[in-house]
Amino acid sequence: MRNMAKNAFDYSLDFETVDFRRQPEFYRIGVGEQGVLLVQPYKSEILPHWRFRTEALATESARIIYGLFEGYLEAGDFVGADMARKFLQMGFTRARRYANHGSGRKYEKGQRQDTENLPYPYSSGSKNKGGRIRPREVDALTGEKARAAEIFKGYWFRAKDNPEYLRQKARFKEMYYTQ
Repeated sequence: MRNMAKNAFDYSLDFETVDFRRQPEFYRIGVGEQGVLLVQPYKSEILPHWRFRTEALATESARIIYGLFEGYLEAGDFVGADMARKFLQMGFTRARRYANHGSGRKYEKGQRQDTENLPYPYSSGSKNKGGRIRPREVDALTGEKARAAEIFKGYWFRAKDNPEYLRQKARFKEMYYTQ
């Protein structure tokens, strides 16, 4: 592995050619949702089911993705389980963003703080990050997107706290995080 923190997600990989099911040694858990839209074949397996526009769609989506999560665990495929966990987490964060800001944009366009040389998470995000934050929606805590976010949050927490997930995560780190 490259010279980097043991848990850091490696964005330098060629995601067009790495099959993480066949080469799990290249996978790093990273922070939060890192790599969720890059790691194949899991992105292609999970993304078609990821929806959060309405409470009903979020309910069905989270249920299906959690089912995939359980299937990956049953197969001993930690990378797949972790990716499903990341999609559940992303369902929560994206639905929350739209609950807070109907446009999905948190920051106003304009002056932004220079975040280029700061460590993650300060170096990531919108090109307008650091600018003025848009006002929250009146129903940010009660509207359709807020309810969708809560659905994903429930499944996400079930996944991240799942005893078998935690066991496989520890085993994965033992196998692949040693130098």
